[in-house]
Amino acid sequence: MKMLIGGQWIEKSQTIDVLNPFDGSVIDTVPAGTAEDVHAAIDIAQKGYEINRDIPIHKRISILKKAADLMQARYEELAVTIATEGSKTIQEARKEVGRAINTITISAEEARRINGETIPFDSAEGSENRVGYYYRSPIGIIAAITPFNDPLNLVAHKVGPAIAGGNAVIVKPATVTPLSALKLAECLLDAGLPGEILSVVTGYGNQIGEALVSDPRIRMVSFTGGGEAGERITRLAGLKKIGMELGSNSPVIVLGDADMEKAVESCVSGAFYAVGQNCIGVQRIYINEKIYDDFRNRFVSRTQKYKTGSQLDENTDMGPMITESEAIRVIDWVNESVSQGATCLTGGTRNYTLVQPTVMENMPNAAKLNCQEVFGPVVSLYSVASLEEAVQKSNAVNYGLHAAIFTKDLENAFYAIRHLDVGSVIVNDSTDYRVDLMPFGGVKQSGLGREGIRFALQEMTEPKVVCFNL
Repeated sequence: MKMLIGGQWIEKSQTIDVLNPFDGSVIDTVPAGTAEDVHAAIDIAQKGYEINRDIPIHKRISILKKAADLMQARYEELAVTIATEGSKTIQEARKEVGRAINTITISAEEARRINGETIPFDSAEGSENRVGYYYRSPIGIIAAITPFNDPLNLVAHKVGPAIAGGNAVIVKPATVTPLSALKLAECLLDAGLPGEILSVVTGYGNQIGEALVSDPRIRMVSFTGGGEAGERITRLAGLKKIGMELGSNSPVIVLGDADMEKAVESCVSGAFYAVGQNCIGVQRIYINEKIYDDFRNRFVSRTQKYKTGSQLDENTDMGPMITESEAIRVIDWVNESVSQGATCLTGGTRNYTLVQPTVMENMPNAAKLNCQEVFGPVVSLYSVASLEEAVQKSNAVNYGLHAAIFTKDLENAFYAIRHLDVGSVIVNDSTDYRVDLMPFGGVKQSGLGREGIRFALQEMTEPKVVCFNL
């Protein structure tokens, strides 16, 4: 495919192969963009911002709704694209398409709810003759840098609110999964979005990322990805808004009164959905010592029933990791933890990019699998004596995105809600639960700000005060 700059589809002599991670076959090529392409996109986006801020809200709503309709009409095409260029199974990919359609639809709905308020200026002495209000104004050009694991919906989460709020947006999709972003852009252009408002620049991050985030004409960087890249962006960005979702290693607490069957099923799904390449996937499970053996046995048995294979096979439960180097890294982490005293209960092996679902126990505190984000199909089980111990251990990392607890006791649930240091607490479900309208983000090294359409719109607009001296 070609990349998109200001409504024009651009070819380049230098290209990047887009590979199917299951077998390494080439499925398409995209241009290898340069800093010059980024500068060209920003030049055009300046015009796009001027255009979009003057588009009536009802027209923005109409464009976004039509784009959602086009995505619905192209549902299977989008799903196959997600599954072929990425790690999700075809069934997981179809769910992502549905979510992305919902994200764009909600963006259209929230466009009509970008509200301001009147200001009681006369509450200050000397301002008796003043009246006014504030309204929310678009901020300008937004750089949207997106990851590979949700190549359609996470682009929609940045592009939808940016357009709804009256901004221009430049997308830098993950190098390994650029096709879904380009197909979303096709839907928006076909829906009538003026071309100057949206660009999708493909290429290597180390060649175009710095040019994008450091340009002073960019007024906000919205980034989803790893912590190291996030820290580099903060150093490069200068004085502009920054929104970041930087991942986690999400904990789940299972108490003695939990619905065992529900907890096992939810946690297995939460650990291995999208091959564990999921920022809110289950990575650590703290289980009351009285039910630990029962939970462990059920959990391992359910895990061993997972079928791995081609992500396009309708019967596959878990597809490949995104690259072989990532698969090697995950197995290295497993082996390293075993050398430090951990036990591998099942899995721990790979065939090219297929990593078997892996369950660990006796995990040392210093092991990477305990304190870092694995971003792969590995989950660790821990026996704890009390809820207080589980909460303390859940908080003993530098991440805080999602946490979960399984219990029938409201008092225990609210203890966890009050004391877990995270952005969201999920009760009686795994950490891998999210709807696209909720505020989404974390604390500590899990990021800055919140996504979720209404909350992203707050980030992507600014209050402008109007005051009349009568």
